[in-house]
Amino acid sequence: MKILVTGGAGFIGSAVIRHILDNTSDSVINVDVLTYAGNLESIPGVENHSRYWFEPINICDRSELERVFSEHQPDAVMHLAAESHVDRSIDGPLVFVQTNLMGTFNLVDTAYHYWQSLTNAQQSSFRFHHISTDEVYGDLGHTAALFTEANSYQPSSPYSASKAGSDHLVSAWGRTYGLPTIITSCSNNYGPYHFPEKLIPHMILNALQGKELPVYGRGLQVRDWLYVEDHARALYTVLTRGEAGQRYNIGGHNEKTNIEVVETLCVLLEEMAPDKPAGIKHYRDLISYVADRPGHDMRYAIDASKIQRELGWIPQESFDSGMRKTVRWYLDNSGWWQRVLSGAYQLKRLGAK
Repeated sequence: MKILVTGGAGFIGSAVIRHILDNTSDSVINVDVLTYAGNLESIPGVENHSRYWFEPINICDRSELERVFSEHQPDAVMHLAAESHVDRSIDGPLVFVQTNLMGTFNLVDTAYHYWQSLTNAQQSSFRFHHISTDEVYGDLGHTAALFTEANSYQPSSPYSASKAGSDHLVSAWGRTYGLPTIITSCSNNYGPYHFPEKLIPHMILNALQGKELPVYGRGLQVRDWLYVEDHARALYTVLTRGEAGQRYNIGGHNEKTNIEVVETLCVLLEEMAPDKPAGIKHYRDLISYVADRPGHDMRYAIDASKIQRELGWIPQESFDSGMRKTVRWYLDNSGWWQRVLSGAYQLKRLGAK
């Protein structure tokens, strides 16, 4: 197949591209405008890869999207391009509405008109796979419930509201126009190449630099943690084996409070990076508690039984094994994250080496 991946320079998108190029014979067209969170250094070794093309365009640019579909003739779309940071959506929601809603409209409608031009056999095998989040379902609070594919939508933040809207657009193009769409919703991802503003890399890098580890509220919010390479494998499984018109939840079966996550990182760093910054006796001494963010959901948790039952996918990494791999990766790849922190990674947007 030739797969068009939007947001392929982002955290999950880059994992998807690495998985496809390393484990299949498929080709990839990476469509990414390279915002602050887009980093081509997260997909090393692709510059001269025979099965990889990069298109530095914005999904809000309809004419450029039409050109890409016409030139590359993809067999499938994996739509991961999105503004995705909740705190940023609270501070500046407009770009989330523009990218996640209008960008998704442009993409799904362009894909639909392209799909109409295909032969019957090509139309039947084509897939538009939209990657969403468990945050569209809202807050489970203090219940023991799990999000299933049948849950109603109750988004809490501008980010999750914009993702919920994009889900509805994709679903509507499937129901109204017959475009073969699939939607997946995932729990919190973590792992290599994660942008440092997110919880786990932020805590690792702050600890290594002797900075405070700021935890919202008392750190009792619960999330289900999914290793990003497990997620990439799940997404490819859904694309190639999933049923058009269906939705699949993808979770890691690892519910942890935020403070448990931070304390786990501190324990691993004590073992794996014992030479601490000057004046630091224990990494956990860096933990501080800060005012909670507005509308902070208490608990998310995914019921991933459908994808296991119907497609045979289960995560390969436990929380302990995935966290150990993640800490090891950041310790061994300081060059990557130092270039992110300094801003040097953005030079590739300008064509620099």
